[in-house]
Amino acid sequence: MASKKIRVLVVDDSAFMRKVISDILNSDPEIEVIGTAKDGVEAVELVQKLEPDVITMDVEMPRMNGLEAVKKIMEIKPTPIVMLSALTKEGSKITFEALEAGAVDFISKPSGSISLDIRKIGEDIIKKVKQAAKAKVVKKISTTRHKPTTIKEEKEEKKTLPQTSEELTVPDSKLKEMCVIIGSSTGGPPVVTEIISKLPKRMPPIFVVQHMPPGFTKLFADRINQVSKLNVKEAEHGERVMPGYVYIAPGDYHMLLTKRGENVYISLDNKMPKVNGTRPAVDITAESVANIYGGKSVGVILTGIGKDGAYGFKKIKEKGGKIIAQDGKTCVVFGMPKAVIELGIADLVLPPSEIPEAIVKFCKEILGG
Repeated sequence: MASKKIRVLVVDDSAFMRKVISDILNSDPEIEVIGTAKDGVEAVELVQKLEPDVITMDVEMPRMNGLEAVKKIMEIKPTPIVMLSALTKEGSKITFEALEAGAVDFISKPSGSISLDIRKIGEDIIKKVKQAAKAKVVKKISTTRHKPTTIKEEKEEKKTLPQTSEELTVPDSKLKEMCVIIGSSTGGPPVVTEIISKLPKRMPPIFVVQHMPPGFTKLFADRINQVSKLNVKEAEHGERVMPGYVYIAPGDYHMLLTKRGENVYISLDNKMPKVNGTRPAVDITAESVANIYGGKSVGVILTGIGKDGAYGFKKIKEKGGKIIAQDGKTCVVFGMPKAVIELGIADLVLPPSEIPEAIVKFCKEILGG
């Protein structure tokens, strides 16, 4: 008996984009486009009527944009949603807010809102839709969150952010001897943001590998930086690693580490092949961390499809490092953490709300108080 097809609703304000995205998806025997919508209002109506398995959602649309539509759908009929985002300031801002509102993933349009060359990312669209079909989504009640309107207000908000526990009191010379690595994929951006925003100001260097296309990783870093006491930035080739900093691996680059004298430096590579079908890969950075920091490492593996990170985190564990995995109940896709847990190397399996405190606790143990 043939397996049930993944039923998709395509939402885009461009008739051309609706047609081409539908053609791309229908070209796969496992997918069937069951309807299209030209804006968020129509999308909300059709979701209730057609009950699709997955929705592809344009970001910038008239009447009701992608973000508003995601919020509405996650409230009335939670469905896995993949955003189709143009790399514009407004487009990326809405994309990240949509992920925070419950969208499971996003695809970057190759050349703006109406991408005539959209077919060149056809494989990507099919892959993301299939992954989204396996995602776990839950009902979200939309709440209006205060957004700082001025730089002064933003700084004030940053000062008053809650944190997990007291600062690590050891000097920088000790802090720089260890590190934290966080790996995540599908469903990861809001979880990474939540964890980093709750960490205290004085921390060892933190390396983040989030599967994400080029261009978006800098915007992702800037977004987390706004809500964190730590300095969050997209990693740069050749820069010296410092305590109190969070380094986000840039899209399409593997992030490696090298040691010269007492200092560790970041090395970015876009020539190395993809690992586990992705670049950056958690495994590449994790192996680098194991080689340089050894047992003075804390690894955190979060929601994501596949098993990227399992190999590298095993290396960290073998050197005596500590491993934290996100629990299956809170994962959008319980793939990467599951692979780590099945290897028997996870010291703790926790929901995101408890991970920041566990990171600090392990750092204190490693630093000796």
